[in-house]
Amino acid sequence: MSENQRENVQEINISTEMRTSFLDYAMSVIVSRALPDVRDGLKPVHRRILYAMNDLGMTSDKPFKKSARIVGEVIGKYHPHGDAAVYETMVRMAQPFNYRHMLIDGHGNFGSVDGDQAAAMRYTEARLSKISMELLRDLNKDTIDYQDNYDGSEKEPIVMPARFPNLLVNGSSGIAVGMATNIPPHQLGEVIDGVLALSKNPDITIAELMDYIPGPDFPTAGYILGRSGIRKAYETGRGSIIQRAKVEIETKSNGKQVILVTEIPYQVNKARLIEKIAELARDKKIEGITDLRDESDRNGMRIVMEVRKDANANVLLNNLYKHTSMQTTFGVNLLALVDGQPKVLNLKQCLYYYLEHQKVVIRRRTEFELRKAEARAHILEGLRIALDNLDAIIKLIRGSQTTDIARDGLMTQFSLSEKQAQAILDMRLQRLTGLEREKIEEEYQALVALIAELKAVLADEEKVLHIIREELLEIKERFNDVRRTEILMSGFESIEDEDLIPVETTIVTLTHKGYIKRLPVSTYRSQKRGGRGIQGMGTNEDDFVNHLLTTSTHDTLLFFTNKGKVYRAKGYEIPEYGRTAKGLPLINLLEVEKGEWVNAIIPVKEFTDGDYLFFTTKFGISKRSPLSSFANIRNNGLIAVGLNEGDELISVRLTDGEKQIVIGTKDGMLIRFPETDVRSMGRTAAGVKGISLRKDDEVIGMEILEESEEVLIVTKFGYGKRTPAEEYRIQSRGGVGIKTCNVTDKNGELVAVKTVTGEEDIMIITAEGVLIRMAVGDISTTGRNTQGVKLIRLENTENEFVATVAMAEREEEKENEDNPDEGQSEAIDEITEVNDTEE
Repeated sequence: MSENQRENVQEINISTEMRTSFLDYAMSVIVSRALPDVRDGLKPVHRRILYAMNDLGMTSDKPFKKSARIVGEVIGKYHPHGDAAVYETMVRMAQPFNYRHMLIDGHGNFGSVDGDQAAAMRYTEARLSKISMELLRDLNKDTIDYQDNYDGSEKEPIVMPARFPNLLVNGSSGIAVGMATNIPPHQLGEVIDGVLALSKNPDITIAELMDYIPGPDFPTAGYILGRSGIRKAYETGRGSIIQRAKVEIETKSNGKQVILVTEIPYQVNKARLIEKIAELARDKKIEGITDLRDESDRNGMRIVMEVRKDANANVLLNNLYKHTSMQTTFGVNLLALVDGQPKVLNLKQCLYYYLEHQKVVIRRRTEFELRKAEARAHILEGLRIALDNLDAIIKLIRGSQTTDIARDGLMTQFSLSEKQAQAILDMRLQRLTGLEREKIEEEYQALVALIAELKAVLADEEKVLHIIREELLEIKERFNDVRRTEILMSGFESIEDEDLIPVETTIVTLTHKGYIKRLPVSTYRSQKRGGRGIQGMGTNEDDFVNHLLTTSTHDTLLFFTNKGKVYRAKGYEIPEYGRTAKGLPLINLLEVEKGEWVNAIIPVKEFTDGDYLFFTTKFGISKRSPLSSFANIRNNGLIAVGLNEGDELISVRLTDGEKQIVIGTKDGMLIRFPETDVRSMGRTAAGVKGISLRKDDEVIGMEILEESEEVLIVTKFGYGKRTPAEEYRIQSRGGVGIKTCNVTDKNGELVAVKTVTGEEDIMIITAEGVLIRMAVGDISTTGRNTQGVKLIRLENTENEFVATVAMAEREEEKENEDNPDEGQSEAIDEITEVNDTEE
C-alpha cells in the first residue's frame, strides 16, 4: 500500500459504525418508505404516484393512459425502486376491496378478492379518481413545501394538501424496522363529522368523538363484534377489532339448512377461505357440510354451504368462525409520522393533526391568493392612473425614443412602479374605450374587497375554520356513501359449543405418531382380567397409542410436550371417530413443532386459585406451579417448564398443593414424598431433584397418592399388581426410593405407575392397538417385591407389548358372549413372590 493510500485509510470502531449505519437505514425505512404521514395518510410511494399522474395530466376528466407510462414516470423521476413495487402499490389503490375510496380509477384487470393478480402494466390503464383530485386540490397554490427528488433534478411534494382526512378514510398498513402500522379504513362522512366536531370543540373527548365515528368501515363490509376493541384502539392507539363474515342460514323445503356467506372480513382471500373450509370438511375437523360452492358474480359475493340434515347449522357455523377466516381479528396500530417522527396516536390526535394541517393549507392558500390579488390590484392602480392622465401619457410615449425611455418617463412623471409602467406600455388601444374603462374599475373594486376579505381570514382563525368546514361539507356531499360494516352491539355472542354439545364422558386417545381422536366411554365393555381385549384403535404397523384418558367434552385439555411446552384444546374440539379409526393428526389441531410430541394430557374443568400442576422429567427433576399460570395459552403454545439439555418432560399432574407424590422408574424404583417438599415456582422455572436415578434408569411415571389408595404398576409384557400405600414409607425428595417391583426378563421393565382405590377400571393398550378394559378390583394385591399377575395375553411377537395404561370410571361388568375365554382369569394368575429387599 502506497503512502497516499495509507493517508486515505481511516480507522473506525466496527460496532459504532454498524450501529450508526443500521440506525440510518432504519430511519430511512421508517420515514421514506413504510409509514404514512398523519396529514395526508400517504406513504412516499403513494404520494409520488399521485403527483406523477397529476403532472402528466392524467386527471379524472381525461382519458385513461397506460399503467406502464405512469410507472415509468414514477421510477424515472421520483421513486428509485423496482417497477413491480410501484405497480403493485398503484394496483392496490385501484382495488375496491382494499381501499374504502379508491384513489386510482383503473381500467382493465386489477385483480380480485380471490387473490388473482392484476394484468401486466402494459395491458392496464389508469387515471386519477375524482376523490383523489381532492387530495391534490390547491397543490399549485403554494399550500405545501417541496423537496428535491433522489438526484436533485426534480421537485416533489413533501405532503399533499389532502382536502379530506385520508389517513382514517382509507387506512394504511406497513412494516418498518422495529415498528409497524395497521390503520383500518373508515366511513368518509363519519370522519368528516368528527373533524367538524373537533373544530367546534377542541376539548371534545374520544368518547364524544365516537358518537360521530363509531368505528372502522371496511370495504368488504361484514360485521364488527362490539365496541370494546374499537374504544381501546381509539383511546390508546392500539387494540383488537373482531371482524365476522355476514352469514344467513336458510332452510329449504326439504328441511335441510343452507349457510350463505355474502360478506367477508377485510383482507380475507375468498378463494383461500373456501379452500380452508373444504380442507376442514375433508379432514372431518368440521362435519356436516355436504356441498360447498362459490356462486359469486358481478352482483356480489355468495358462498353456499349445504348442511347435512342431521347436523346443527349453528354449531357448524360456530366452528367455521373458530377455525377459518370467516372471523378474524384486525390488530389496530395507529402509528403515523408526525413532523417526521413515528408516533402512536389516538383518535383525537389523528383528527387534530389533520385539522392543524388544513389550517396551514388554508392560510398558505389565502396568502397565495392575497399576493396574487395584491399584484393584480397594483397593476390596475397603474392602469387607472393612465386612464386619468391619458393625453399626457400618450404624448410622453410618442415623444420617447425607446421603450426604456418611455418606461422611465412614466415612472418619474406619474410615480409609477416598473410593473405598472410596463403594464401601461403593454396596454392595447381597445382598453381606452369607455366600456373597458368601466371593467377595469369594477375589477379593481372587486379586488379591493377580496384583499380585505383575505386579510380578514388571515387575521381570524375562526374564519379559517369556517372555510375548512365548508369545504369538508362540500366533499362529504359529493363523495359520501352509506356505511358498509355493521357494528353489532348485541346478539353476536359466540354460540359456544358447550351450550350446544351435551356434557358427555369421553375417551381421548393419542398415538405415538400423533393421531388424536375421541370416542364415547361406552365403546369399551368391561372384561375380566386376562382377557384378549378388543381392537380399540386402527394404527399403522409402526404406530401405537401413547396416551389414553377419560375426560368430558367440556373440559379444557392441556397438552404438555417433551420439550416442556403446553398447548390447549377443548374436549369437544377433539374430533370424534369410530372405534377402529386412526384419528386426526395432532398437527391439524395444535401448532406443535417438528420433533415435539405430547407426553402428558391434563383435563381441567376450571382454572381455580389454590390448584397446582406438578411436573416430573425423565431425569427426575420435579416442579410445582400454580394452575392459574396456564389459564391463557396462545395458539402456538407456552413454555411450561425449563428443561436441561437432553431432558424431557415425562409426567404432569393436577394437585391442591397438599398431596403425596410418587415417582416410579423403569427399573422398578419408587419414591414417595410430600408435595410441599417442592416449593411453588414460576411457569418457566426448571425445578428441583425429585428422585435420584441410577445409571441407565429413567422416570416412567409420576402420580398423586392419597392415604386410602394403592400403587398399581404394569410392566412391558402385561404383568401388573396392586400394592398398599403403607408399604412405601414417606421420604424426602431427591432420594433413590425403594423397590416397587421385581423386574425380570419375564415381566419386563415398568411402563406405568398408577395410584388407585380399587373402584376404577383400568385400560391397557398394546403397541398393536389391542385394548382391554378391566376392573382394578380384579387385580391381585401383593407386596412390593413381586412380579405381579398377568393382566393381558400378548401374542408372541416382538412388536406386541404394553404401550399405554389409563384409568377410567368404573363400569358395570357385562357378559361377553363373543369371547369364551373371558372369566378364565384364575388359570392365568402367575404370582411370583421374591425376597423383600428395600433399597
